[in-house]
Amino acid sequence: MDTYSILREFADSWMLLALFCFFIGVVFWVMRPGSTRTYRDTADIPFRHENAPIADVQPEEKR
Repeated sequence: MDTYSILREFADSWMLLALFCFFIGVVFWVMRPGSTRTYRDTADIPFRHENAPIADVQPEEKR
């Protein structure tokens, strides 16, 4: 058996399973309790200074 066949068999079986488990782990990490506030704050970054440019914002409003 040559190297290509061995690596191809590994990629078709165990690596596919490992990548699927990694994907499920990332989904569970994002959906964990308590992460909503963090991701909501990150998603609101583009809209943080919607009414005024950042230079016109008072110092206590800067983040």
